[in-house]
Amino acid sequence: MVNLKKFEFWLIIGSQDLYGDKALEQVAANARVMAEDLAKDPLLPGTLVLKPVAITPSVIRRLFADANAAENCAGIITWMHTFSPSKMWIQGLAINSKPLLHLHTQFNRDIPWGSIDMDFMNLNQSAHGDREHGYIHTRMMLNRKVVAGFWKDPDVRRRIGVWMRCAAARHDGLDSVVMRFGDNMREVAVTEGDKVDAQIRFGWQVNTWGVGELARRYAEIPNGDAETLLGEYAERYEFDPAVKTSGPARNAVLEQAKIELALKSLLDAEGAGAFTTTFQDLHGLPQLPGLACQRLMEQGYGFGAEGDWKQSMLVHAAKVMASGLPGGVSFMEDYTYHLEPGKEAALGAHMLEICPSISGKKPRLEVHPLGIGGKADPARLVFDAAPGNAVLATLVDLGSRFRMIVNEVETIKINRKMHQLPVARALWKPLPNLRDSSESWIIAGGTHHSVYASALTAEYFRDWAEMCGIEYVHIGSGTKPDRLQDELRWAQGYWNSKP
Repeated sequence: MVNLKKFEFWLIIGSQDLYGDKALEQVAANARVMAEDLAKDPLLPGTLVLKPVAITPSVIRRLFADANAAENCAGIITWMHTFSPSKMWIQGLAINSKPLLHLHTQFNRDIPWGSIDMDFMNLNQSAHGDREHGYIHTRMMLNRKVVAGFWKDPDVRRRIGVWMRCAAARHDGLDSVVMRFGDNMREVAVTEGDKVDAQIRFGWQVNTWGVGELARRYAEIPNGDAETLLGEYAERYEFDPAVKTSGPARNAVLEQAKIELALKSLLDAEGAGAFTTTFQDLHGLPQLPGLACQRLMEQGYGFGAEGDWKQSMLVHAAKVMASGLPGGVSFMEDYTYHLEPGKEAALGAHMLEICPSISGKKPRLEVHPLGIGGKADPARLVFDAAPGNAVLATLVDLGSRFRMIVNEVETIKINRKMHQLPVARALWKPLPNLRDSSESWIIAGGTHHSVYASALTAEYFRDWAEMCGIEYVHIGSGTKPDRLQDELRWAQGYWNSKP
C-alpha cells in the first residue's frame, strides 16, 4: 500500500490587493481555518499545504514555479475567496505542470440576511471570483477538475479526495518503469502501442529486459528463502492437500516463490512499478509465472499478460488510487459469456494472473496443468471475486492518441461449481446490459484486457485521464451504442484539433 500522505497538495487562495490590509487579513484567516479543517478529514488522503494568499501576478507566477520544482507536490487546488482578476493568473497557469482542481465554494454557508452589506459582499464573492477564474482556465484550454459546493459538505470532500488519489497516481507514474520480460504476444494488436508517446503522456518508462536475466536471478534464489516465503503463503492462503506434503505440487509452489523473489528483486532494483510477461518467452523458467504475478499485484505492482504494458501501467496507477480503500484492483481479461435470457453475464479470468485483492474469501493455492506455454504445471491462487459494484477500465492506443474506456459492472456470486476451471475468476453483469455494453466497448475499440477495480469508481479513471490529457469514454446505465458511435465521431474532430 502506498502512503498517500507523502504527496503534497498546495491550496492557493485567490484575492487582489485592492481590498486593503484588513480584508486580506480576513481572507488569510479564513483560509487557515478552512485548510486546517480539511487537512484533518480522512476523505482527503494527501497532505494539504496552505500557501500565501495570491494577490498579484508576480506572487501567482512564483507560487506555480515553486510548485513545479517541489518534488512532493502532486497537485494544486485553487479557490477565489474574493474577486481575483484572471489575467493575473495567466503566467502562473501557463507554466503549471501539476494537476489542477478548481474548488468553487465560499467560506460561509449561509447568507447573513440581517447584517449583510457591501463589505461582506466584497469579501465573500466566490460566486463572482470563481467564474472569472474558471473563464481563464477555459480560455487557456486547461485540463482541470471543478468541484462546487460548500467546503464542509462530505461529498465535496469526497470528490477532492478522489482527485487527490488520481493526482498521486499521476505523480507516482512520473518516476515509474514498466519492465517488459520478452515482447508482446506475437501478432496481437491491442497489446502494441507507442511507448514514446506513453512516456510523454503518463511519465512511465516502458522498456524491455531479457527473460534470461529473470531466469538467472531465479536460479540464484536460495532454497531457504523460498521455504520462508512458503510459510507466508500458509498464513495467507488455504492450501490444496497436494501442496501440504512433499512432492511435485509443493515443489511447483517453491518454484513460484523463487520466481516471485527474483521478479521483486529486479523490479525494486530498477524502480519499476509494473511488469509484463508472456507465455511465448519463458526461456530458463520452469513454469509460467502465475502465483508470483498474483502475489506481486497483491503487493501493489502492476501486471499485464502477453506483454500488455499499457494495462500493467494502469493496474499500478489504480493500485495507488485505491491505497487504503476497501475492495481490490486486478488485471483482468474478458473470457466467455453466459447468454441465458434475462441472466446474461460475462465471465472474466486469465490463465493464472488475477490479483487476490478482489477475492470474496481466502484464496486456495493449487497446482494444475496449463495447456499453453509448454512448461511445467504452474501454481496459482484459485478464488471467486467478491460480489458488488466494480468497473472495468482499459487503455488503448488509437495511433493518434490514447483512449481510456471504462464500463461499470455489477459482480455477482457464482452459484455453480466449476471443478474443471481451477483459476481465479469474476462473473459480472455489465451496465447497461451485456448486449449494449459489448457493442459499445467494441465500437470504442476496447481491448480484451482490462483493469478490474472493486475499490474504485469511474470517477477515478475519468480524473486520471483528464490529468494525462487523454480521451475518456464511459459506458454505464444510460449508454446507447448508436449514440456513443455518434459521440466518438464528434470527439474525433476535437482530438484532431489538439496540438
